[in-house]
Amino acid sequence: MALPLAHCPVPITVIETKEEARRIAMRLKRAGRLGIDTETRPSFTAGLRYEVSLLQIATEDECYLFRLNKIGLPKSLLHLLEDPSILKVGLSLRDDITALCRRTSFTPNSFVELQKLCGGYGIRELGLQKIYAILFAERMSKAQRMSNWEDAQLSPAQAHYAALDAWASLRIYNTLMSTPTPPPTQFALI
Repeated sequence: MALPLAHCPVPITVIETKEEARRIAMRLKRAGRLGIDTETRPSFTAGLRYEVSLLQIATEDECYLFRLNKIGLPKSLLHLLEDPSILKVGLSLRDDITALCRRTSFTPNSFVELQKLCGGYGIRELGLQKIYAILFAERMSKAQRMSNWEDAQLSPAQAHYAALDAWASLRIYNTLMSTPTPPPTQFALI
């Protein structure tokens, strides 16, 4: 039996100017925890690598998609990524941070890697899709993963996919933090 498809239930806003990014970064500074992810245009040519195109940042109530291919990595976002008082939660963060630092060097602070956290809860899976399915019995579509993140406009499907990844990371973190550490066998049958 196939699991139901997961949906991002919060408003999604695409940010395409540095001024919008500055305003939203100030708003995000009030959040204690953020879900974070990035997307990069795929390359199908050996030796060709694109810069990170999109930075997704989610709170429990909203998600923002920053078009880095249009605005670069503004100081307002760098300050947010360096802020030690705000947790930034995601999966495979080393890759995301490396890609962001290729755009503009910064000192990452207060990042929480879900792959490491989930092990303490008996979850041995490393992929966001599988972790989400274990915890919430929903499947996340990856159909947009290899799409062109530098298109002039993001399609609704791209925006939803990108937002869901960041929002799901935060949802996983919040769920784990509100659950006592289970015995390792709790997740063995799933």
